[in-house]
This record gives sequence, C-alpha cells and structure tokens, in this order.
Amino acid sequence: MRIIGSGGHAEVVRDVLTRMGTFYDNSYCFIAVGDNAARKREAEAHPGMIYPVLIDPSAIVSPSAKIGAGTVIMAGAVVQAGAKIGKHVILNSCCSVDHHAIVEDFAHIGPGAHLCGDVVVGEGALVGVGVGLAPGCRISAWHLVKAKGIVVEALPGN
Repeated sequence: MRIIGSGGHAEVVRDVLTRMGTFYDNSYCFIAVGDNAARKREAEAHPGMIYPVLIDPSAIVSPSAKIGAGTVIMAGAVVQAGAKIGKHVILNSCCSVDHHAIVEDFAHIGPGAHLCGDVVVGEGALVGVGVGLAPGCRISAWHLVKAKGIVVEALPGN
C-alpha cells in the first residue's frame, strides 16, 4: 500500500497496519497526514485511488456504524450504534463517538475526546484532546475546539 505522509501521524498509521496484520497491495493508498486541510488537498490530488478504512484491533466499532473510505480509527477508540464517520477522518486514541453522532469528511477527533449522542462535527473540524461534546451539539465546518473544553451548545461558524 502506498502511504502518503511521513510525520508522526504516518508512524502511528503504520503501527495500526502492523497490528491489523492485513496486507494491502499497491492498488491501495492511505493519506497519513495529520493536518485536516492538507489531507483534503492530498485526497483531491489523487482522485480514483482506493482508500481502505483502517481500524486498530483494540478499537470497538458498532456493526451499525458507517465508516467512510480513508478513515483511521486508532487504538482504544469507540464508535457506537448508528454513528456516521466521513471520509479521511482521524478518530484518535481512546476517543469515543456515541450513538447517531456524525463526523464529517476530513475531521479529526483528538485523543480522549468524547462525542455524546446526536453530535455533528463539520467537515475538517478539529475536536482537541480531552474535549467533551454534549448531546446534540453542532460544530461548524473547519472549526477548532481546543483541548480540554466542554461544549454544551452549538458553536457559531467561522
């Protein structure tokens, strides 16, 4: 498999691949770039590639969750029933996405962040380390929610 990216995020993606024990031939590609906007640019620059979903064996993912192409779900992450995860999303270590939450394309849910039920995280948004999003909360596209925040209502757009 071709891996685009060579930084720290790419190293972790390689570790996930090793733990998965799955072999992908050169027809597959994975964009292992941590910056959300840069990951989107790479995806747009490589149309027609086959992007697998990578799920660390220690993650728990509901069979009813929908996971988009090119998404990585890191060690200890939990994705509950009815959740919808877009394309090229990073669900980082030990985060949780509860029932019927939506994480749109190119978003990043940081380590230890927790999304309650019916939350929507917009395209390219970054939910930082340890952030908690209350039920029904909406985060606008490309918005940043800083580390250790607790959000109890919608945040305005950029």
